[in-house]
Amino acid sequence: MAMETDTIPNLLGDQRDQAPEELQNYFIDFEDYWERKLWHELTDKLIEYFDHPESAKQRIPLFETFIKSFANKINQLKLVTLGLNTASQYKDDDERLAFVSALAKGVNKPASQDAYVYATVAVATMQLRLGEFEEARKQLDECEQILEGFDSVETVVHASFYRANAEYYKAKHEFAAYYKNALLFLACIDLADLDLRERQSRAYDLSIAALVSDSIYNFGELLLHPILDSLDKTPHAWLRELLFAFNRGDLIAYDVLAGNISKVPLLKEHQTFLYQKISLSALTETVFRRPPHDRAMTFATISEETKVQSNEIEHLIMKALSLGLLRGTIDQVAEIARINWVQPKVLDMKQIESMRGRLREWDSSVNQLGNWIEGVGKDVWAA
Repeated sequence: MAMETDTIPNLLGDQRDQAPEELQNYFIDFEDYWERKLWHELTDKLIEYFDHPESAKQRIPLFETFIKSFANKINQLKLVTLGLNTASQYKDDDERLAFVSALAKGVNKPASQDAYVYATVAVATMQLRLGEFEEARKQLDECEQILEGFDSVETVVHASFYRANAEYYKAKHEFAAYYKNALLFLACIDLADLDLRERQSRAYDLSIAALVSDSIYNFGELLLHPILDSLDKTPHAWLRELLFAFNRGDLIAYDVLAGNISKVPLLKEHQTFLYQKISLSALTETVFRRPPHDRAMTFATISEETKVQSNEIEHLIMKALSLGLLRGTIDQVAEIARINWVQPKVLDMKQIESMRGRLREWDSSVNQLGNWIEGVGKDVWAA
């Protein structure tokens, strides 16, 4: 309930006396901006104050008795920011959820739908932590529909949505959807804003999702993302090496690193699939290394170059064709695969060097053709 005008100075005086000495000057600014109705300056000063850990004990009384008295006069997105900082001080999960639900309801107006999404995503996040997955999904679906109607919105709103969506899909073991939303979340933030532990945790989860997903065969976005560097010099550094081994289809490196797979229950559960997946990568890498005019290969050649058993080659090629990793045909009688396209992917330095060599060969062959045309067509050129 909003406070009467003449009680606000008394309230702020009481709260100032209870605040740590180094933060008491904020209350002088609060009263000054409030009396002069400088709502923008007051809001920013409150956000600054709430960002101090020492303000924790005063957030609830300030929000309930001071901020609510002018809540409809300030930027609603900033109001939700203040509200979420306040919610963190409720120790009881149900109380916290009720507070944020009321906050979302209060900003659900046509002019403040971005604030409504921000608050509703926070509600969904709390529901996820309470195991209320169906309710959380409904909230997130509603938010997604609203976000699709925006021409532009603050990145903090998108970031919160992608973060909560990723948490939902992680809980549901929907690896491809988690991978997509987790990367979208990282695209909305400054990586430096995450502490080292969270960066390592996200890099770990993204790596596992990329490996066990049955629809992700190109790890390009993750391999290029600096989040992966946070695994260096940690017990999970092998995961980064494993991802790069998958990217280049290196079955030898996979065999070396495979001993670590049993350390991760999800990877151990998908061990047969992981071998099939890296075998597919080895096949696409074998095709990629060859020039376009030399992509008719016998099953024996493929087996030799990929290190995959010869009796598995035909099934492997058919799987690659069905997944859209390759395009071409198979001659089952002659045991020959004719490939005319391979899915592009991120290249490491070794693969780039291989492409460089092929470009040099192409350049040399073009020069030879030019010289031959010039040699046999001298009379034509002269004419």
